[in-house]
Amino acid sequence: MATPPKLLLLVNVILITAITARGGGGNGIQLIVVNNCGESVWPGLLGTAGHPTPQSGGFHLGPGEEAAFEVPAGWSGRVWPRRGCTFDSRGRGSCATGDCGGVLRCNGAAGVEMTLGTSASAMHFYDVSLVDGFNAPVSMAAVGGGVGCGTAACGADVNVCCPSALEVRDREGRVAGCRSACRAMGGDRYCCTGDYGSPSACRPTIFSHLFKAICPRAYSYAYDDATSLNRCRAKRYLITFCPPQPS
Repeated sequence: MATPPKLLLLVNVILITAITARGGGGNGIQLIVVNNCGESVWPGLLGTAGHPTPQSGGFHLGPGEEAAFEVPAGWSGRVWPRRGCTFDSRGRGSCATGDCGGVLRCNGAAGVEMTLGTSASAMHFYDVSLVDGFNAPVSMAAVGGGVGCGTAACGADVNVCCPSALEVRDREGRVAGCRSACRAMGGDRYCCTGDYGSPSACRPTIFSHLFKAICPRAYSYAYDDATSLNRCRAKRYLITFCPPQPS
């Protein structure tokens, strides 16, 4: 995607929270999105593999605000933070990071495609990924307990130690995001494509090792350790941008 004029490079879908729900019955699954950051966040949403996109694909959350909505049982999709956004009354504009085609309501538009795992069981699968980069800390966990549930998270601020080659800066010159090596430099080696398109051929780079050291519970590259994938069965999930850090 070409960089729009008069804007810094837009890093689309820079950090992804994904949930795949199969079976389970009932009236669906509730997602609660909370902005614990000290600034506004514009969550972007996308239903994948033909699933509906909730909330028309995006909305605004001020500091301390939250939004709750339901997705149907069997839903597959992703949620990611957009930061440094400006939109007009028609919902047109841009974001410093996480942009989805210059619109408030992404409605299926996204800069990166992703295929999620599927299962015939009643379990849900979710993860936090830095495969395309990072722009905000995030966590996802079941609310009120559940069967076999864990927390997917990258709670640290990767931006503070982002290598200069991967930095994305906002209009004020601040580091607003940290791209993956694939997004920054391209090539089969970094993107796990072509001759490197298998787990045996594509190995973690020094950048992947850095991401993994900072956020061990998140995916750092395409063929990362599968233990970063969480399995759960619950009716409600909490997605928190800038989650509180343990004391």
